[in-house]
Amino acid sequence: MGCSPQSANQTEETVIAETANPDPVIMAYYVAERDYKPETIPVEKLTHIIYSFTNVVDGEMKFRNPESAGPKLAALVEQKSRNPDLKVMIACGGWGADGFSDMALTEESRAKFIQSAHDFIQEYQLDGMDMDWEYPGISGAGTMARPEDTNNFTALMKGLREMLDTFDSHKILTFASAGWKRYYNHIEVNEVMKYADYTNVMTYDQVSGVSIYTGHHTPLGDVTSEETAGTPFQAHLDSLFEDGSNLDNDPRSAQKIVDFLINEGVKPEQIVIGSAFYGRVWKGVPPENNGLYQLSGGLQIGWMAYHQIRKTYEQDSKFKRYWDESAEAPYMYNAEDSLFLSYDDTVSVALKTKYTMDKGLGGIMFWELGNDTKEEGSLLDAIYKAANE
Repeated sequence: MGCSPQSANQTEETVIAETANPDPVIMAYYVAERDYKPETIPVEKLTHIIYSFTNVVDGEMKFRNPESAGPKLAALVEQKSRNPDLKVMIACGGWGADGFSDMALTEESRAKFIQSAHDFIQEYQLDGMDMDWEYPGISGAGTMARPEDTNNFTALMKGLREMLDTFDSHKILTFASAGWKRYYNHIEVNEVMKYADYTNVMTYDQVSGVSIYTGHHTPLGDVTSEETAGTPFQAHLDSLFEDGSNLDNDPRSAQKIVDFLINEGVKPEQIVIGSAFYGRVWKGVPPENNGLYQLSGGLQIGWMAYHQIRKTYEQDSKFKRYWDESAEAPYMYNAEDSLFLSYDDTVSVALKTKYTMDKGLGGIMFWELGNDTKEEGSLLDAIYKAANE
């Protein structure tokens, strides 16, 4: 399966003569940290930062706790003095956030939300907004979903675009989209892309936080089912394909969904792929294939921030790092404790960045900035270096 221990000649640096997009966006989702110090946010290395999240509250876009979140967003906007080209945006929604289907249901309810979004952007002097509805037509974490969501999402994005165009300066409209095909059966992607600047494809959680099978949760490379044949993970994918839960039985990846979207007619320059500044850890993982694509004893840790991975697992001699050449992704295995970790590291995020440039995509985004290490050689450092070599 193309997996090998980290080799001495594998580095983040690759020589590329020409790129289709030499100036990719570097877009950070950001959740204000407990020890919030906006002046320490590395805004010089970002093109966009998306403050997360507002919610749909009584049909309007609002903070649930405006008294604490509002001043933090305002302080973030002030950091544009350190990077005048930085675009500061607001995200609405997120995993498990409800209210979208009801809000988008009628022209009147959409107009109410759109007006509230206008007022919010005006109040905080923002550069745009990101719609993170997970998902139109598909319930995520018990959220309301209707068949009408498909058309209503298009109408909502059209209305938001028309509202944003009333400002004197261009305002950016993005939306978070899934990294798997079935999602796109429930949105009119080519209609929606008439109104969005970018679709931020969540090319992480490709093996989810409820999976008992180990795998790459944020791979770049297009691994085929033939490459994983005979593993418990592939048997699981085959069963999902047979019952209609998945539209094919290949492992998911960034390259796979990008090729799918381009084939569907989405312009490459409007596609932004995702990197995960966190990993997933499974326990009770057998040693076959160094723990990859195996049936585990369950999740040990639902997710772990990269700064924790850097501090603990990368320093622990019991954990051995492997590189999957097909998936273009790292993983770690601790044979003594039977622990398996899937994550992005500095090598994989640099490769993702170079891929967006070579492919002519819009760029790269990540969830989320606060999970990165604050030491030198961070994930953001690797992305920034790859984008500016």
